Amino acid sequence: MIHPASERVTLVQVGVIGPGAGDVTATQYDLARQVGVLVVRAGGQVVCGGLGGVMEGVARGVREAGGTCVGVLPGHGRAEGNRYLSVAICAGVGQKRNEMVVDSSDAIVVIGSNEGTLIEVLLAKRAGVAVFGLDWSPVGVAEQRIDGVVVVADPADAVAGAVAAARARVVRSR
Repeated sequence: MIHPASERVTLVQVGVIGPGAGDVTATQYDLARQVGVLVVRAGGQVVCGGLGGVMEGVARGVREAGGTCVGVLPGHGRAEGNRYLSVAICAGVGQKRNEMVVDSSDAIVVIGSNEGTLIEVLLAKRAGVAVFGLDWSPVGVAEQRIDGVVVVADPADAVAGAVAAARARVVRSR
């Protein structure tokens, strides 16, 4: 879909992060798929890490809804990306690509929690990017709770919060 220049400024990019293929649960995969569909229906695009698990689930939902999902891959080959991506970017920088996902997102939905998602949440917090969590367990480090995720009840709440925060961020950056 080609968007006129005036519309491109208001398009929002929602990052979706979460456990990969080895750690994702069936529930998290389905939540990601629902989030993908809802982001497209809300007029947004999705940015993710491009591999399996939550990333595949969201890309699948985006594809089903006819939207755009960009996957920022850690390696040098597009073949490592999941089959539902609209665009695969070969970053060639390993896990440093997580920073690229955060920097390319106007807001983030995190589904599930593990070490990788925690790093991305911390990067988002540092960058001032709002994060909305589904199936998120708050994490503590050295007896200090890490805040920065707005925990929501369902995919509709996650997407509504993320799209509103993303639109506010896009307007502020004009």
